[in-house]
Amino acid sequence: MASDKGIDKPWAGRFTEATDAFVEAFTASVGFDKRLYRHDIMGSLAHARMLTHVGVLTADECQAIVSGLQEIERDIERGAFEWRVSLEDVHMNIEARLTERIGIAGKKLHTGRSRNDQIATDIRLYLRDEIDAIHAELARLQTALLDLAEREADTLMPGFTHLQVAQPITFGHHMMAWFEMLVRDAARLADCRKRVNIMPLGAAALAGTSYPIDRAYSAQLLGFDAPAENSLDAVSDRDFAIEFTAAAALLMTHLSRFSEELILWSSTQFSFVDLPDRFCTGSSIMPQKKNPDVPELVRGKTGRVTGNLIALLTLMKAQPLAYNKDNQEDKEPLFDTIDTVRGSLKVYADMMPALRVKRDNLAQAARSGFSTATDLADYLVRRGVAFRDAHEVVGKAVRYGVDAGKDLAEMTLDELRQFSPVIGQDVFDVLTLEGSVAARNHLGGTAPAQVRAAVQRARSRMRASNP
Repeated sequence: MASDKGIDKPWAGRFTEATDAFVEAFTASVGFDKRLYRHDIMGSLAHARMLTHVGVLTADECQAIVSGLQEIERDIERGAFEWRVSLEDVHMNIEARLTERIGIAGKKLHTGRSRNDQIATDIRLYLRDEIDAIHAELARLQTALLDLAEREADTLMPGFTHLQVAQPITFGHHMMAWFEMLVRDAARLADCRKRVNIMPLGAAALAGTSYPIDRAYSAQLLGFDAPAENSLDAVSDRDFAIEFTAAAALLMTHLSRFSEELILWSSTQFSFVDLPDRFCTGSSIMPQKKNPDVPELVRGKTGRVTGNLIALLTLMKAQPLAYNKDNQEDKEPLFDTIDTVRGSLKVYADMMPALRVKRDNLAQAARSGFSTATDLADYLVRRGVAFRDAHEVVGKAVRYGVDAGKDLAEMTLDELRQFSPVIGQDVFDVLTLEGSVAARNHLGGTAPAQVRAAVQRARSRMRASNP
């Protein structure tokens, strides 16, 4: 079935019949790319000023275009703009409305550019702003973790490997591990932003333009670091979006790991922390339930972002140069990734300052599972026992403790000496939780003094990267 709108497209000169109605709806992108309107207008304003700068437009034409675009932006902001599927995308909707308002000058705006370089520019402008917004949320969460680490620098807890009690650590040290993951995420985003901030505008459809454009001037107006070097690459590649999504997938993977621990820790079986009520929900049938919905949802949403990364990689894997309509499919995965990451970071940055740490439960858990066994082995080594022999001695002591229902620190000196005669009364200094963590007083260690020092270094690093 043909469209009843007639052949009213800006590109309709080549065609003898209207677009099929279903095809028109199927190929339209305005339903999702209209969120780029602000950046599309920003790019058009810069393009108009550049065309005036090189003498392609008159000053009066430029002023009409600028005023018209600013009015359209205000209309969109207040919900008074009608988006038309028949005009396909955000670019043609805005250009058509501009022409309706200011006449022939509106038709001149597209001189020296194509929708190919226009959309590539819009996405980069949009993603640049979104990276900055994500970075701000990331910094809020990092600050919350630093505050929590500093507050709980002395709080004892079990450290785990294989989800089995391994060695005593401090809760503050654990929070600093989360912080360091986010440091790398922030660095990846900052590095990605450098490659986002390259301008495709002026590449036109694929080969550049015969008009005397000044791409450096356009780049300066839009705050880009430089124009793209190659017109074919500029309009057709989306590696900047893939790179961002890869960084986002890693960030979400880190948040998913945080979530897994918070879900475990807030369970009755662990009871290490209490999540604020406002970040949890109840059950419609079981009145006692307090469900950790926020961490669970973040853990689940991680799959969306990983899926979006695979979708974008698959989208690009077989495209010949230059632009192909396939690239219309780049925006929805990218937009969904941005929304998911921003939302997940925001809810975590809001939740973590209100986390209640159950210190007594954490300390009690650290006293179980023979968490100071390594400290006993280290003690024996300092007494001249070879490490492998010390390992065997401690293993036998642990076996005895399992059978007797006693932790190492609960055994008498005589009980311990049956495994090695070199053990003295001073062994109990290293078998306590406090002695164990205090002994790891080196850069990167779990000792409370090291946690506090790490927090201060981290605050300095954040100030340096966010002046």
